[in-house]
Amino acid sequence: MASSSTNISNIKVFAESNGASPIPSIYHSVTDTHDVADHLAASFPVIDFSLLASDDPQIHTKAVDELANACADWGFFMLTNHGIPESLMKELMKISKEFHDLPVEEKNEYQDNGDTFAPIRHGTSIYPPVENVHYWRDFLKVFTSPQFYFPDKPPGYREAAFEYSEKIKAIARKLMQGISESLGLESDSIIDSTGFDSGLHFLVVNMYPPCPQPELALGLPTHSDVGFLAMFIENGLGGLQVKYKGKWVNVKPIPNSLVVNIGDQLEAVSNGRYLSALHRAILNNKGTRISIVVFNGPAEDKEIGPAPQLLEKEKPLFKTIKYRDYFSVQQKSRFSEERALDQFRYSA
Repeated sequence: MASSSTNISNIKVFAESNGASPIPSIYHSVTDTHDVADHLAASFPVIDFSLLASDDPQIHTKAVDELANACADWGFFMLTNHGIPESLMKELMKISKEFHDLPVEEKNEYQDNGDTFAPIRHGTSIYPPVENVHYWRDFLKVFTSPQFYFPDKPPGYREAAFEYSEKIKAIARKLMQGISESLGLESDSIIDSTGFDSGLHFLVVNMYPPCPQPELALGLPTHSDVGFLAMFIENGLGGLQVKYKGKWVNVKPIPNSLVVNIGDQLEAVSNGRYLSALHRAILNNKGTRISIVVFNGPAEDKEIGPAPQLLEKEKPLFKTIKYRDYFSVQQKSRFSEERALDQFRYSA
């Protein structure tokens, strides 16, 4: 069974045909117990975007302080009152499911061939040809900036994704301004120095079918994210776990909120002040979970490292590396539970 499983090109199709049967051993990816500390979930940070965007200096400053605390302590937060219409979020989620429900031969037009910089990629797990263990997910990964790409099926998908990604980019920009201020920098300092407005941004739709043995498998392994900010919605089934103080914490998003996390490049720019936290996707045996994540990053050709202004008073913790080069390194190290960022940390 395990040997034939290496040829699985679509986990949705396999899961539907496999039913309640035991899963192939090559999907046995859980290497530690699900050591979950639910009591910590109550302290998961919540940031009110409308307060951060306020013209009242006192309200804005308090929101910036709360943002700084969330970035330093958790590296994650929920964002409420962000202004994206609930109807758009639901529409994008609905059509994303319709895309994954298309016949496999229709999706094969976008089949992942291992090219990290292919503008549209559809595949399963992470990249099965080089994996020792597989993950219980299918995905669609699309670059949305500086040039917008997207499948033209199902009808309306491209339009909804464009509108959503543009709104996310505007929110991410405002967050980056707040983060700059929290570091004692000018509000546009990081945006200008890293080419954020022409940055590499991409959207990923993850689809996790029900798994008959969710205690044995993972949807995605422990990892941190590339870029500055990743912004996440899901269809209400739960499954995101964040590593906090050595324990796994289940994230239960407030309805219509965005879950936002710090990426590797923002930890580097902040010289380690803010945390690109480890997280993973666990599974369930009840329903199909869909998550949509937009990754917002710097321009490909920009050298990214600690902000020079911060180095006037402290030593650099990380080496500087061109974002495109870092992106390639990170993609190759996705099968390790060590962060790619730590390869660029100066030894003490």
